[in-house]
Parts: sequence; C-alpha cells; structure tokens
Amino acid sequence: MTPRSDIAKPEATAGGSSILQQALEAQAALLPYALATFVVSLPIYLWVGSHAPDAFAMSGSFITFACAWAVFYGVVNWLKSPAAQSLELRGRVHILGGLCWAVATAQIALFADVAGPAREPMLLISLAAAVICIFFTAPWLPSLLVIGPAVAVGPLVVLYARADTQYLAVQGWGAIALAMALSLILNRILRRQFAMAAEREQLIAERAGSVEAASRLAQSKSDLVATLSHEIRNGLTGVAHVLAAATGRSGRFATREQMIAALDAANDLIAVLDTTLDSETADAGRLSIEASALEPVAMIRDLVLLNRPNAAAKGLEFGLHVEPDLASALSGAMIADPTRVRQILSNLVGNALKFTVRGRIEARVERAGETRICIEIADTGPGLTPEELEKAFEPFHRIERTSLGTSGAGLGLSLSRRLARLMGGELSAHSALGVGSCFRLELPYDPAAETPGALADAPVAGGADPRALKILIAEDDALNAAMLRAILEQLGHQVVHAQDGRRAVDLARICEFDVVMIDGRMPVLDGPQAISEILAQPGALRTPIIAVIGGDADEAHECLEAGAGAVLRKPVNVATVVRAVTDAIGAGAKEHARQVA
Repeated sequence: MTPRSDIAKPEATAGGSSILQQALEAQAALLPYALATFVVSLPIYLWVGSHAPDAFAMSGSFITFACAWAVFYGVVNWLKSPAAQSLELRGRVHILGGLCWAVATAQIALFADVAGPAREPMLLISLAAAVICIFFTAPWLPSLLVIGPAVAVGPLVVLYARADTQYLAVQGWGAIALAMALSLILNRILRRQFAMAAEREQLIAERAGSVEAASRLAQSKSDLVATLSHEIRNGLTGVAHVLAAATGRSGRFATREQMIAALDAANDLIAVLDTTLDSETADAGRLSIEASALEPVAMIRDLVLLNRPNAAAKGLEFGLHVEPDLASALSGAMIADPTRVRQILSNLVGNALKFTVRGRIEARVERAGETRICIEIADTGPGLTPEELEKAFEPFHRIERTSLGTSGAGLGLSLSRRLARLMGGELSAHSALGVGSCFRLELPYDPAAETPGALADAPVAGGADPRALKILIAEDDALNAAMLRAILEQLGHQVVHAQDGRRAVDLARICEFDVVMIDGRMPVLDGPQAISEILAQPGALRTPIIAVIGGDADEAHECLEAGAGAVLRKPVNVATVVRAVTDAIGAGAKEHARQVA
C-alpha cells in the first residue's frame, strides 16, 4: 500500500503485502547509511560553499540542508514506532522524506548559481546528491520513480541555464541516466528476492497449517476411537450379559427390567454411532441440508408429548410455553431442514432429561424479530460454569462433574451447533451453577410462508391408504432386509422383498407399489441406477422412493440425484422408518401434483 492505490496494485498482485513490506523495510534499512553519507558530505559542502561571495545565501542553504537532515532523522525514528505498521502511511512517509531531499538538492543548485567561482563545484555536488538519493530509493520502485526525477530536476535545470555549463549538463544527464538504470536493475533483483522470500513464507505458513490440521485430525481420530471404544464396550457388554441370561446360559433368566436396560443400552449405542457418523460427515464438509417450510410449534409439541412419560418416570415436570401470536398464527413457518431440527431438539431434550435430577424442564417457542424464531429448552439441572459451558460445545468433551454415570460421545452439542449454523441459525446457551441451563436454538422464520399439511395426511400416489401401503424393499443383506420387513409389517404394511437392484426394477415394472425402499449399494444393479430405471419407466406415476444408505454422504447425494424422495440411514428403527415413509410420500405427492398442473 503506497501513497497511490494504482501504484500499489501491481506489487500486491505479485505477492501480496509481504513484498511491499520487504521493499519498505529494505529501504528503511538504508536510511541510516543515507544519513551517514550526508553527514560525511556536509564538511565538503561547507568548505566549497565558503568560497561563495554571498554569505547570506550560504547561510540559507545551510539552514535548508540542516532542516532536511533533521526531518529525515525524525523519519528514521518514526519508522521504529507502532504507527509505522501501516504500510500505506509508511509508503507516504518514505516518499515525502525523499522529496525533502529533492528540495534540499534543488536549493543547493540554486545557491550554486550565485556562488561565483564555486558555481561548477557546487553544481557537481548537487548532481552527486541527486545520484545518492536515487541509489537509496532503489529498493522500492514507486519511491525510485517519484524521487529519482524530482532530485535530478534542480541540478539539470541550473546547468542548462548558462551556456558555459551546458557541457556539464550533458554529463549530468549521463550520470543521472546511469544511476537510474543501475537502480532499476537493482530494484528488479531485489523484487525477485522479495518474491522468493514471500513465497517461502507462504510455504512455511501452509506447511504449519497442514501440520496443525493433521495434528487436529489425529487428535480427533484418537478421541473418536477412545470414545467409541468405551461406549461400544459398555453397551455391548450389558447387552451380552442380558442375552446370556435370556438364553439361560448364566443359570438365571433375564427379568423384564434387565431386558429394558439392555434395550436402553442398545439404543444409546445406536445414538452414539449416529452422532459420530454425522460429526465425521460434517468434518468432511459433506453434511447435506435441505431447507423447507415447517411448523415449529407442532414439532416441539410432539417432542414434549413424546418425552413427558420419560420425564414423569424421573419425577420431573415437562412444560411447554408457546408465544400467543405463534399459537394463533394462520401463516408463518420456520425455514430449515425438518430432520436436522428434530435431531437438534431431540438432543437438547435428551440432555435435559439425562442431567436433570429434580425440578422441571420447559420448552419455549417465541419470535426473535421479524425473520427469526427461537426454541429454548430450559432445565433445573446442575448447571455449568462459563468455562464448562464453553467446553461443552467442543467435540468429544464431556463435563466430568455432570457426566459421571451417563452415556454419550460428547458430540451432541458440537454437532447441533454446526447443524444450526448450516441452516442459517445459531445454537447458544446460558447456565448458572446449581440453578440450571437454558439452550436456545434460533433459526430463520418467514412470516408469510405457509407450512404444508401434516405429511402423514399427504395424498398417496395411486390413491392407496397411507396406513396400509404396498412397499417394495430392495436389500441384498438378509439381516437388514429382515429388520426392515419386520418394522414395516409391524406398522401394517404389505412388503415385497427383492435381493438386488435388477430384481427390484423388474418387480416395479410389473407391479404397482406405493413406496419403494432401495439399498444404496447392491450387486447386479446399484441403488442410484435402480432408482433411475424405476422412475424412467414409461407411463408410470412418480413412485415415492426411499434410499436406504449406510451413512455415507456421497451415497445419499447420489441417490437423491437419481430421484429418491427421502433418505433412511441404517440401522433403522420404527421412528426413522415412519418418518422416511411419510417424507417420501409427501415428496411424491408434491411432484405428482406439479406434473399434473
């Protein structure tokens, strides 16, 4: 950054401010030598000037020279101050300081014009001063191009003013041209060195960044392995003991309470694995968000009703407060990904239930401005200090004071905050030790948007009853197929199973299905290919298709690109299957309505 932005741009594009800074520092490093040169030259100048007949002019010249010297000395000291960190200001000071010496050189030439017999020596001294100035401005090109011609004007004009010194003027031109040429060559060499130094610094910075990123990744993987090892070992050990008791191998039969404990351990283990997979997907930058209009009051009301029995079992009261304007509004919707919002809120409610021993939990829904809405989950749990609250949002970090005896990977809050920010919102919290905590989820809100009706009530393609659907599942893994089939039949649906993608395409061609559930990775014909072929069948209505994936974001993206209306991640459970079927039916109905229109 130089006195003129158009001068600074070429150097900035060549290597950034680092090259400019190096050039200014190199020129500043020469300033003490420039001062020393002028100090050494001063006695010579005074001795020659003493032969001039005009003592008054000599005194004025000396005063001007001394003022320039003093100003330049001040500039050298100023460059050591914090204010000199500004490259723009520093460049201006460099040029202004050089112009001071250009003025001093010009007044030497003017004084020489009235110096009588000392005229020619004084003019040669002024030319020498101009050459010195040109040399000391060589490191920075703008300074050289501005100050070089300025210091040469005075001596050359005075030399050309009289015929008896015009021969010296020609020689002066040569000296100035040679000095400028050599300085430009020196400047070119220095700029190459500066560029190499800047590139080296950039490479060092990139290497340091890569080392730091690799260190963070290694630490993250280490934390991941340690956390999963602990959680998986504990969960599977408990399940194994109960199963051993259930089979009678331990000499005792498992009680109902033990079976419930084993089921809870298995569900906790699945939750840990799901959160870990989401967190790793987010770290890789492949976490997909599909924003749509949704009704926040209905969502949080369903979560409260779902978790009230769990709260009552612990002796806790679970309340819900909705802002009256939101409760009575006929329009307005939160703009976010329904699945991710439900995931965040389920995590917040689950934490409140996990850590609150006595008292109450309350969910609050209210507006936060015209275009924002917030959902708060408050509890009367142990509370956190500001330091603990900050660490609670860090991955794999659990607060030992409150987490003893509870399961979890320490990823829920960090993942929830990341999901909130991906949706254009924010997850924050405040807490008081011994009083409780309040977590606040804030997301975009459109007052004019209208939410679609409940997806469960959405019309089904082909006119089938949404409570009794004919579903085709394509799954090559026998265990996964059996689990999915058991859940669907438990929900009252009729299920047809295909063991590969090609068989699924053939069945979809000869039979009408209300929903098709296809594994993302299968032999013979892959999931995305099977989805494309099913949707490409001539004359068929758009069949709602659910991609059943193993957690890979790329796999999900491929299936959605092929035309899947929803994604279901393994391992499946009743809640996720119901949600996926409902979402797929709703998406299929919308597409069908759009095609008809």
